[in-house]
Amino acid sequence: MKHIIALITVGLAVWASVYMAQLDTAVHKLDSIARIIKSTAMEDTKLGGQTLKTKPAAHQPAATTKTVSKSDEMDKKLAALKKRAGNLEAFTVSPLYKTKCASCHGNTGQGIVGPKLRGRDKAYILANLKAFKAGTRKNYVMYGLLSKMSDDDLENLATEIGTFQAKYDEAMNKQ
Repeated sequence: MKHIIALITVGLAVWASVYMAQLDTAVHKLDSIARIIKSTAMEDTKLGGQTLKTKPAAHQPAATTKTVSKSDEMDKKLAALKKRAGNLEAFTVSPLYKTKCASCHGNTGQGIVGPKLRGRDKAYILANLKAFKAGTRKNYVMYGLLSKMSDDDLENLATEIGTFQAKYDEAMNKQ
């Protein structure tokens, strides 16, 4: 029975990782679309009583309120999508965290299948990682992930995770 539960948990973790990667791809596509839209914005020009749409010169900013408001609207929608997607790009994590932890705990430690890690300090994280590795805290998925990791790797993960809240706060203040 324990093996079935562990298998289901691993399956859910893989699914969550694939889902987060798809969201990440969608955010990148929307960023590209927003850049293309901004670079090809059209400007209203009156010529002989007729309104023509013209592309502004590269050195001229788009002068119409309509274009600016559409651009602002696109920026707001893009920001909302990024926020809804779990702030995947809020900050960069190590490859070790990404391969061992992100599928359950999220790319920024926000928690998915596993609990939220962001906001926990290094000592708490390190103590729990060591307990999972030693088997004194029972979780077959965590034991399987950590059992062959070195103490240095556990220390590095704990140090990195301990900085998540500060990195997240900094990234959110920049937006």
